This record gives sequence, C-alpha cells and structure tokens, in this order.
Amino acid sequence: MIQNSIQVGKQTIQNRVVLQPMEGCDCNLDGSPSELTREKYIKGAKSGAGLIWFEANAVCPEGRTNVGQMMLTPQNLPKFKALLDEMRRVAEAECGVRPRFILQLTHSGRQSITPMIAYRHPIYEEKRPVTDENIVSDEYLDTLPEMYAASARLAVEAGFDGVDVKSCHGYLLQELLSAFTREGRYGGDFENRTRLYMDCFRAVKAVLPPESLLTARISIVDMVPRPYGFGTTEQNEVDLREPDRLLEMLVGEGLQMLNVTLGNPYYNPHVNRPYRKGAYTPPESAAEGLSRFVTIEKHIKERFPKLTVVGSGLSYYREDLIEQSERQLREGICDLVGYGRMWLAYPLFYKEWLEGRFEAKKCCLACSKCTELMRNQKVSGCAVFNEYYRNLYKEIQK
Repeated sequence: MIQNSIQVGKQTIQNRVVLQPMEGCDCNLDGSPSELTREKYIKGAKSGAGLIWFEANAVCPEGRTNVGQMMLTPQNLPKFKALLDEMRRVAEAECGVRPRFILQLTHSGRQSITPMIAYRHPIYEEKRPVTDENIVSDEYLDTLPEMYAASARLAVEAGFDGVDVKSCHGYLLQELLSAFTREGRYGGDFENRTRLYMDCFRAVKAVLPPESLLTARISIVDMVPRPYGFGTTEQNEVDLREPDRLLEMLVGEGLQMLNVTLGNPYYNPHVNRPYRKGAYTPPESAAEGLSRFVTIEKHIKERFPKLTVVGSGLSYYREDLIEQSERQLREGICDLVGYGRMWLAYPLFYKEWLEGRFEAKKCCLACSKCTELMRNQKVSGCAVFNEYYRNLYKEIQK
C-alpha cells in the first residue's frame, strides 16, 4: 500500500509517504532558505517520499514567529526556485521519484514576534501574557486574504505543486475559529469565526492554476475547553460538529487534501506529538493520543470519502512504523501517511526500507528535544542523531 501511487486532482503522487512540515527556525533574515534549511530539504529529497510538505511560510513580516521563519517574497523567489530545482534533480537521480511540493502559508498570530491575537485567551496567556492592545482589528484582518493570495502566486512561480492554507496549532486563523468572545465580523457565531479562514482559502483558490493542489493542514480539535478551543465541549471532550461544518464548506470550495493535526504545541504538545519523554508528564498516555488521531481521521474519511486525508502521529511507532502505516492505509483511515519528527531523525527511513536496510535504532525516539530547541529560540532539528543540534541542546541544558 505505502508504495502505491495516488491521484489527487491533476497531480499524481508516486507513493503514500509525506514528509510533514517541520519548522526549523533556520532561514535567513529575509526569509530565504539558509544552508541549514537547504541541507534539511535535500535530505528530504533523498528520502524517496512522494510528497514533501514545506514548513510554515509567513505571508507577511509581522506574521513571523521568529526572525528565522521561512517567508517567500518577490526578492528571494530565485532562492526558493533554485532549492526546488535541486531537490527534484536529487530525488530523480537517487530515488527515481519526482516528489510533489506543498508550501504551507501562515500568519503566526499570538506566536508572532509581537503577539497579534484574536481575543483574550486566559489559558494561553498563562504562558505568554498579552494585553488588549495585542488584539488585531477587523480592518487588519480584512487585509489578510490578499496577503495569502500574493504568497500563493509566488509559490506557483517558485515551482511549488500546491499550497496549504494553514489553520492549526493556535496560530491566527486557527485562533479565530474559537473566537466566541470576540465582537465584530470575526467573532461570535460560527459564520463569523470561520469568515477569515474561508476568505483566505477562496483568495488562494482564485490565483492557483487548475493543476495546483489546494490543501489545508487544520487542527481539527484544539483540545482546549470551549469557549477557548475549537472542536471541543466545555468539559474539553471532542465535539466534531463544527469541524465537520468547516470541512463541508472547504470541500464545497474545492479542498482536495486535508493534512490532519490536533491540539496546540505551545499549550499541549503531547496531543499532536505523543512522546515517550518530554518537558512535562502528559495527562494522558501516548496510546490515548494516538487513538484520538485514528478515530478522528477515520471519522473524516467516512464523512468525506472523496477528500484525500494525510494521517499524522505516526513518528511515535519506531520499529512498527511501516506496519502501522500500512494498516492505516489498508483500513481506510487515511490516504497518505505523514511523518514529522521521524524525517528529522532518520530522513532516509523510507528509502532504506525499500532497500531492505531499515534500522529501528535510527528512528525518532519521540523525546521532544526538537521542540525544546525551538521553544528556547534555537534552530530546530534532531538533537539525538545530529551532532549539530545535539550541541545546541547541550547549550540550553546549561
């Protein structure tokens, strides 16, 4: 199953392996790929993966979460184009694969260098205090669809095969989905709370050529209690009624591929990255978190059978990685299988599996050190198997 190709819209993806968007915080100050960025993505090109989902790309300077965040602009467009051209050459030469590339468009909102929030959120603000002055105005939000469209145009020019209108992990578009307490056009009822996301989605769709992939990575549930979380009840139980309504609208507007994620890594990282060891003891077992992914992905596939679904949470499985991936594909839980932390730790896992050389000892330990690096304002990578990042991790431990 994992080796089978799949047709999505007008694009053929040569196998079911997806390298998930993993932000490295390592781009140049102008948002262009640095040598560290290039090194990571060339390793991805050598993996044999059919789809490489590029990390969070800010649609505007004020929407960057750090000075090293990726940001495609007219000025640095040639550098992105050169990287994609090199990745295609490497992938074809070493793996016989022509991977598809997705660019993830984002506005970091509350996590921007200067926080830009949708509403006052007492739960998130326990970790990062803000004031009413950080609340973005309706007039500012009105300008975002064109920013997303401009970035999408550049993505096409750079050679990306598709665009992800990102709404996840507590960033601005995702936070607006739970803006029950916000006044004005972008808060309160469901129509208002989804307004900006749908406007950005339509704006991107309008500028993409017919052959481009129109995709989204969405936190289906925040796992934060209502009225401060999307897809949950006041008791913080999963409630998929609103996520289903949102997906129904998106599918109606032409959404072709959904990359499923859950939770908010700034608040509850164990939800979207179940781990064996981390900075705190999670309130649930990894098995519960992994089961939540499967349950929600299966629900989405049953409700929207024509929507191509990318499954997540698989990096945890280590020696059972391919077996679990094959099972989920076979049982119709998802259509493609995504790996995030895994490809930072062991970028050649799929290629070596095809060659009969897969080594479980090289697999991601699910220890969350890559996340800790990011939270400590360092460039992010595998601090277990990569000496460069391991030394950075030693610095923050001091």
